[in-house]
Amino acid sequence: MNISNKTKRLLLPVILLMMAGIQAIAQDVSFTAQAPQAVVVGERFRITYKVDSRDSKEFRAPDMKSLNVLAGPSTSTSSSTQIINGQISSSYTMTYTYVVVATQEGDVELDGATITAGGKQVTSNRLTIKVLPPDQTSQQQQGSRQGQGSSQSANQRTSGQTSTASSADELFMLATVDKTTVYEQEALLLTFKIYKLPSVDLRTMSNKMPDLKNCHVQEVELPQQKEFNLEHYNGRNYQTMVWSQYVLFPQHSGELEIPATPFEGVVAQRVENRSNDVFDMFFNSSRYVEVKKDLTTRSIKINVKPLPQGKSSAFYGGVGDFNISSSISSTDVTANDAVTVRVILSGTGNLKLVKTPEIKFPQDFDIYDPKVENKYTIKGGRQTGNKVYEYLVIPRHAGQYTIPALEFQYFDPKSASYKTVKTDEYTLNVSKGQGGGESQTSVSYVNKEDLKYVGQDVRFHATPVALKSDSTQFFGSLLFWLLLVLPLVILLALVVISRKRIADNANIAKVRVKKASSVASKRLKVARKLMKENRKNEFYDEMMRALLGYFGDKLSIPVAELSKDNIQSELKRRAVAEEPVKQVVALLDDCEFARFAPGDDTGRMDRIYEQAVGVIGQIENSIK
Repeated sequence: MNISNKTKRLLLPVILLMMAGIQAIAQDVSFTAQAPQAVVVGERFRITYKVDSRDSKEFRAPDMKSLNVLAGPSTSTSSSTQIINGQISSSYTMTYTYVVVATQEGDVELDGATITAGGKQVTSNRLTIKVLPPDQTSQQQQGSRQGQGSSQSANQRTSGQTSTASSADELFMLATVDKTTVYEQEALLLTFKIYKLPSVDLRTMSNKMPDLKNCHVQEVELPQQKEFNLEHYNGRNYQTMVWSQYVLFPQHSGELEIPATPFEGVVAQRVENRSNDVFDMFFNSSRYVEVKKDLTTRSIKINVKPLPQGKSSAFYGGVGDFNISSSISSTDVTANDAVTVRVILSGTGNLKLVKTPEIKFPQDFDIYDPKVENKYTIKGGRQTGNKVYEYLVIPRHAGQYTIPALEFQYFDPKSASYKTVKTDEYTLNVSKGQGGGESQTSVSYVNKEDLKYVGQDVRFHATPVALKSDSTQFFGSLLFWLLLVLPLVILLALVVISRKRIADNANIAKVRVKKASSVASKRLKVARKLMKENRKNEFYDEMMRALLGYFGDKLSIPVAELSKDNIQSELKRRAVAEEPVKQVVALLDDCEFARFAPGDDTGRMDRIYEQAVGVIGQIENSIK
């Protein structure tokens, strides 16, 4: 059957829409459950289930016997459609909400809910909710406050205003460690945590990590957006948040003291106006003032035990739990060919502090300093990952050689004993080079032992060569004419380049684009100097000027329209990849957050600086 071109044009959009619908159905359905991590007995809270499918049906909630369901499930929907670079994307979400209350303290375990979506049954994630007891102190204080009401009212009338101050138990910091007895080089997790009552309006918090002598410190990278969670402590329910964490590696045995660490918080307090002015009382009945609060943690003493006897020459300072493996680039090579032995040390422990292991290569090998690559991170309060060593050697003579196994001894704190792991042993077959020589190259390699001078040896003297005069005249030669014309060619080139530069400078927008990187580089140098001087506020201000100035110049965005949204839109318009755009937005958010939360330490400033340099480099490669 023949189909006309007009019919084909009409059917093509229908086919594309059907294919898009089939693709949307084929995508995995997302079905998630959400609830607070901790709640208080008797307080209401919500449990929500969200599915991103339009044809969802047969929703079944899990058994909630341990909770009292007050309402639900109530349903709501939300949808959105957006067009980016001609690509149409849409989203749809159906939400099922329950309002419940916990009747007894403890942990509540809820199985996943089920729903039929996309033609198959989908199960949500499980939920674990910690139910805390009621706040005991608040109930006790309610009766005492009623008895003190008359005296407080008299004082308020005398002073003309009242304020709600935060006492010592309403806002404080706690420093904790996961263990108080460790071995040398054993990892120790130090945590600084904020505790505050819900009534305390904490605006900012800042501190400076104390100098810990005889201890290697590495900061744990925490999420940028920190959230408060409920926790029951000393009979009260506090909003808590982990402010900072550090992994410590004690370098010497004895008593290690983590000194008291000062923190400075800013709390917003409500002040009621008691003025007699009716207008002021009506429109300005209360206001908020920011008050600084000095908080200090208690000192902590750690008992650091020395490593026991039993070290061997294969001990390179490793403390933890490690494995080792190796590989070789080739076991059959020619003389003077490079051979690489790759050793991977993996596990959990003081990876950063482990020394480079030594392989005993044959004496006739040229041995180069090994290349070390660190691939470890802080996970669960421990340093985990691997460390890669690449040993480059060059055999100079033919023969069969043995590269012995590398032994690595480490101390395991769990078993309080030394353990040894080792790599494989390799047999290296080295053949002669082409032509029967030891080398394939024109360079001859000689051992240092062969370069000995014997005083009675006969030294070779060069054979005299007869000299002859060159009567070739310079005047009129090819070199003469080249030297004569060369200055004129250079002069013409300089004139052309100068005119082009004048034309480019006349275009102001083009000049801004070309100089965006160099101007940003100068500002980043100033920011780096401020970072070394630990001038935090000036550093973050200079970083914002450098980033905004760079994107304003590079993307030709006027100063009045320079914003994060405009930068993001312009980058997408210029077809910059999604990942660099996300990094730009995250970096601007991080700088803006840090400007108003000056509690970040030098480590965070250094990270922001490195991210800024990397982002600018990526944008330069994307936008030519």
